[in-house]
Amino acid sequence: MPDTTCPRLRPVDIQSVNHNGQPAVVLRDPLQLTEHVVVVPQFLAPLLMLCDGTRDLNSLRAGLAVRTGISLSQARMAGLIDQLDQALLLDNGRYEEARAAALEEYRSAPYRPPVLAGPSYPADPEALRQYFQGFIDDLPADGRPAQRGRGLVSPHIDYQRAGSVYAHVWSQAAEIAREADLAVIFGTDHNGAVGQITLSHQSYATPFGVLPTATDIVDALVEVIGEEEMLEEELNHRREHSIELAAVWLHYVRGGRPVEVMPVLCGSFVHFVMGLGTPAEDPVFETAIETLQQATRGRSVIAIAAGDLAHVGPAFGDPQPLDWADRARIQAADDQLIDAVCAGDAEAFFQLIQAEGDRRRICGLPPIYLALRYLNSTRGTRAGYDRCPADPQNGSLVSVCGVVWE
Repeated sequence: MPDTTCPRLRPVDIQSVNHNGQPAVVLRDPLQLTEHVVVVPQFLAPLLMLCDGTRDLNSLRAGLAVRTGISLSQARMAGLIDQLDQALLLDNGRYEEARAAALEEYRSAPYRPPVLAGPSYPADPEALRQYFQGFIDDLPADGRPAQRGRGLVSPHIDYQRAGSVYAHVWSQAAEIAREADLAVIFGTDHNGAVGQITLSHQSYATPFGVLPTATDIVDALVEVIGEEEMLEEELNHRREHSIELAAVWLHYVRGGRPVEVMPVLCGSFVHFVMGLGTPAEDPVFETAIETLQQATRGRSVIAIAAGDLAHVGPAFGDPQPLDWADRARIQAADDQLIDAVCAGDAEAFFQLIQAEGDRRRICGLPPIYLALRYLNSTRGTRAGYDRCPADPQNGSLVSVCGVVWE
């Protein structure tokens, strides 16, 4: 196996499952370059941590034996590594070739298709209009006032669970969206590298048509910061849902009229939360925000942060299901975060999350923070809040909110 002599596992999606009555983990490619998955028995999971590119098969067998007492035959070890390779889960030539081919296909396509249309929401535009209108019709009379402003926070969880919050915030921001000639959408990059900002020249499509990407603004940032920094992870746009779910509502409230979009995917802030610098002092962020502000000056811009709040409970690795007291504490902590967002205070928003070690997994941290930095000085009003179930037992939740910025 020339390309798997010293296998190194890529960052992959890992899920605990019960397989044939035994605990196991399922490994999937987060880029979805292939539909293949690999099921690894739980007792062999320590082996995955050893696949760091420094050990050949014999060293992996020895390392597993030392750590677990399990003696795996050379044939079985080779078979497992081959499964990982076939599923493109190893950082090697096979994966690089598949990734390069997928990136070329993505860039050469006429547009990025709405990947969740059909599986998650209606693909037919008229059915989608009726679907969204149903959420709006269910709002209380005082939940749909017309409002002017500069931007908003929108969820990126599915419409089925957070439809009322989507309807609330987008109804209030509809006039802003209609008057805009550019939408800057900051979305969570669930597969992005730590601290990475990722752009794309590709346009996003919705069931209502195509929203053209503002390629001149993309080029402005690439010229200043560099192609490798800005476009290294461009393929993440292909399957990432955060920008898509905001873009569809944007297109809807505009009555299907297109508007230029600047799609910005934002990687994790985990290093900042751990105290390894701060986002306020990051030179790439500083340059990117300043360049984006300059490139959009004079435009009628709507800034959109597509991000959720807390992810808590066994579905996200917590040991116990949530009870009513946990839910109350989560909402109280969310209230503090939303107050900071409404105050336009990016640093206070970040510091609240850092102070708790991000134990509630606020996946909207990067896009909301960067949107606040882009707007620079703003105030906001709340436009919806909910705690959405995240497992069949209702022991886990994802909290979401809407905010409209003046």
